Order: sequence, then structure tokens, then C-alpha cells
Amino acid sequence: MNPIHTKPHNPVLYFSHGGGPLPILGDSSHEKMISFLKHLPDKLEKPEAIVVISAHWEETVPAVIGGDTPPLFYDYYGFPKEAYSIKYPVPGHPVLAKEIQKLFSKANIHSNIDFKRGFDHGVYIPLKIMYPEADIPCVQISLTRGLDPEQHILMGKALKELSKRNILIIGSGFSFHNMGAFTWNNENIPDKNNDEFQDWLIRVCTGKGPYKEKEKQLIEWEKMPGARYCHPREEHLLPLHICFGTSDEPAEVIFDDYILGKRSIAFLWENNRSHFTPG
Repeated sequence: MNPIHTKPHNPVLYFSHGGGPLPILGDSSHEKMISFLKHLPDKLEKPEAIVVISAHWEETVPAVIGGDTPPLFYDYYGFPKEAYSIKYPVPGHPVLAKEIQKLFSKANIHSNIDFKRGFDHGVYIPLKIMYPEADIPCVQISLTRGLDPEQHILMGKALKELSKRNILIIGSGFSFHNMGAFTWNNENIPDKNNDEFQDWLIRVCTGKGPYKEKEKQLIEWEKMPGARYCHPREEHLLPLHICFGTSDEPAEVIFDDYILGKRSIAFLWENNRSHFTPG
């Protein structure tokens, strides 16, 4: 894992939220991820609000949770009963939800506010580890059905104004998400296809070069080596596309280790850096 040496300015994060509730249940194959998330807030300024794009919510158009006190949505099955009594009473942020809708409208993206839906595990599992006090208001944004990568980058561009404020934007997904290939134990097996795709993501998100070229590569991600092996369905990858769209700057790798026996990576984007060349 690459450490963050200074507290970044207006950070945007993409990381894995792990396998269902397993990180909260103390699963050994999530130890590195749990440690990473637990210590990550020490390296960040405490945000005034958090915006999460989770892999586990898709709507026809982008939707934003706008309730004052959204409930938790236990969107997993087959786990011990304690997985269904997890508590994380984080408040919502109706004002910010409306601001987000206005930003989407300004970018000609139609969106809806959902006042009834609760936070899914892509929100409360990582946040319970990062900010256990549950004292930072949170808003969740959905993906869009059809999973068009270009559309999700455009959503990120619409949210760019938020990244200029003390608001933490999180893309909560998984850079490897092939359910049939996870080991589901603590065994890390070398995997060429896994490595090739993670290495490609690192080159695209952290490398120097024209921004437009990086954008094109992410739009055409499924042409890359190991792409469909790592993502038979891309809902866990597309939160990264939204994060990418929020910044003109290259990302930094902040996690590169194994979860459920497969290599997974996390990125941080920081404003006010100029490593990409215009393009």
C-alpha cells in the first residue's frame, strides 16, 4: 500500500467496500482492507459531508437519497443474523441532495431525489469502519441502468463543483468483482488476468498524458486485458468513472493488496495538482 504523505486537498476516493457485511464481521480475508479504511481518515481532513456512489443502486436516471434519516438497506443474503442488525445512524443531507440535483440539471442530466430509499451496504459498511461515530451527513447517488461508462464520467464532471468544497466524494465499488473467482478464504493466488487489469487501471488513472486520452480508455475499458474476467458485469467499476470525471488531475494509488484472495486497488484524486497535460 502506498501511504498518503500529506492531507490531500478536496479528495475524491475510489475503493472496495468488500464482500457484503464481511468487513464488519471480522472476516480474515478483509484484514488489509479493514486496516486501510480504519486509518484512512487520519490522513484526510474531516469532511463536512460525504457523497457516496455505490455499486449497489441503479436507476433509469441518476437518483439521490434525500431523506433526513435514511434507514439501512441490508441488500445481501446468507450471512449470520448479526449482519442484519448492523447499525449506522448517519444523518442524511436533504439540502446537499437538492444541490446535487441542480448540478446534474446544469449539466443537462435529468435526475430524481428519492426520499424513501435507505443506504445500502456500499455506503454503511466502509463508512462504519472509517467514521464509526456516524456524525458526518451523507448522501448517496445511484448509477444509471445500462451502465454506460461515458454517461458515468459525465456524471462525475457534473459533480466537479462539489470537489472544490469540504465534501468527501467516494466511489464505493471493487476493482475486481468476479464472484466466481474470489477464493472466499485467506489464500492469495497469483492471477495474471487480475494483475493485468489492475495494472492497466493504475496506468490510466495515475499516468501523465492528455486527459481526453485517459477518458477514451476508460470509456473503452472492456477492450483491455483481463477486463471482462475482472468485471463480468461492470457495476463495481463504474463508481471509478464518476470519480475520474470529478477531477482533471491524475490519481494516486493508496491501496494495492488482496481482498477475498484477489488483488484490488484504491485511488485518491486531489484537486489543485497539474500532472495531466491538456488534451
